[in-house]
Order: sequence, then C-alpha cells, then structure tokens
Amino acid sequence: MRLLIAEDDRALGMFLRRGLEADGHRVRLTYDGAAAVDAFREDLPDLTILDLNMPLKDGEQALGEVRKMDAELPILILTARQEVETRVRCLDLGADDLMVKPFSLHELRARCRALLRRKRDARLVLRAGDLELNRLDHSASRAGEPIDLTNKEFALLEHLMLNRGHCVSRVELLDSVWKLEPAQTTNIVDVYVNYLRRKLKDPPPGKFIQTVRGQGYTVPAEGILTAKEASMAIAMLAVESTSLTIHQAS
Repeated sequence: MRLLIAEDDRALGMFLRRGLEADGHRVRLTYDGAAAVDAFREDLPDLTILDLNMPLKDGEQALGEVRKMDAELPILILTARQEVETRVRCLDLGADDLMVKPFSLHELRARCRALLRRKRDARLVLRAGDLELNRLDHSASRAGEPIDLTNKEFALLEHLMLNRGHCVSRVELLDSVWKLEPAQTTNIVDVYVNYLRRKLKDPPPGKFIQTVRGQGYTVPAEGILTAKEASMAIAMLAVESTSLTIHQAS
C-alpha cells in the first residue's frame, strides 16, 4: 500500500518510515505541511499519517486542504497536544483516527491496518487471471498456490497491477519502487521483471508481464493465461524447440 507520512521531526519520521516499510508498504516522507499537501495531491496515498506541529502549514490546515481533495482516503493524526479540544477539532475536520505522542509503533501499525481494512474501494486484493495480490497482508498466490515474493518484487508487481492495461515506464518504476533518479544508469527494473516472470512461470516475452518496446512494461487488461495454460504453453515451446533441434541435426 502507498503511505504518506508528514512529520517535522526527521528522526521520528525516518523511524516511522522504516517501521511501515517493514510491513511491505511504500512510504513517502515529508517534513512540512505544504509538502504534505503537494505529495497528497500527486500520490493520493492509501493512508496518510499527519503530524499537527509542522512548519509552513500546520497539520490542521493541511488536513482541511487534503480533505477537500478527497473525502474518503484515511488520515491518522499524530500529536503531542493533550487537550481534548484539539482532538475533537481534528476529528471534525475529517481525521479518521488520532494518536497522542508518545505512542507505540506496534499500536500505530495495528491502527493503520484497521484503517486500510475499512477504507472504501481500497483495492486491497488485486486480481489478474488466476493471480491474486493481497496488499494488506503482503501475500501473492496463483491458482491458489502461494508465491514467495521479496518486498521489491511485491512492490513492482503491485505497481504494474494497479496500472493494469497501461504501459508503465522504467523511469516511473525506478521512482516508485526504488526511489532512484532516472538519470542513474541501471537495469534493475529489467532484472526484477525477469525474477517475477520466473516466479509467475511467465517466460519472455511474457504473457502476464508484457514488454512494450522502448517504453516499459504492462500487465494487460485481459487475455492473461492461467498458471495451467502458461505451463502448457511452456511445454509446447519446449517440444517445438526439441523438434527444431532434431530437424536441424538430421
């Protein structure tokens, strides 16, 4: 899931980021209210964690602005303020939950899971053919058989499936999954696509993850082979390759 954290305490922000990334989430971290509003507008994250005491725009002002952009996406407020009036005001402005500092990371992660479960149209389970990707518990399966994916493999497949039917460029994948600048020379996207294809039994050029020459990759909107069909296709290719070798030898 895509999470946005707005926290002016950089050490605390990094601590939260590491803790939530350990759950398999992709986390964007900002340090002031203005940057938080801009990030929300760009990403429309699945969940936002918003501190109240921030420069440029305080948390209450940022909360009001993001709620005008989207009334449904869940927002959890973090604050060191103890007065009840602040909590009531934030809830009235549209916050879904609120935690007072100091807090337990274990509890924060549990509250995030609860908010994501309740979110409308959360697309918690992505499906394509007989492949299922559960974004909440970070699991994948094909034809009911579990597939063991690393965090980066999961994030890559998640991004492609969220954009199913559209070509996703390597530059976008580098930024979204690896947080790398496009100027950096690397073939890491292609390497991980090959990892996924092996685990999905989807050999190149790929029926499930298709290469769009010169542009990037796409998961087609329809016409995806099931695991059984893919295995049959691989077997047929092997037979054809063997037949060709025998023919050439004779």
